[in-house]
Amino acid sequence: MFSERELKGLDRGYFNIIMANDYDLTLMSKNTGHYWYLHNPEYPEEGKVIIFHRHNGQLPYHLHSKSSTLSQAVKQIKAHDAFQLNGRRPVRR
Repeated sequence: MFSERELKGLDRGYFNIIMANDYDLTLMSKNTGHYWYLHNPEYPEEGKVIIFHRHNGQLPYHLHSKSSTLSQAVKQIKAHDAFQLNGRRPVRR
């Protein structure tokens, strides 16, 4: 479960918060425009966060990674943004 303190601590200068509740959080990075869906199932262990990602609003989400805490998940997202902004070649579909 995401605590109220964790949710209030999200960087609103970095993210647009699309939706937030105790178990689910949807963010959009203002830097890349990528969407992130974070889910905290609390099973089998409390404190796990599953991170899903999509490049824009039309594409489906895909599993990005897992994290132990919301703050670690946010660090992963920011690291991914840095990777994207520092010269990753665009994926052609």
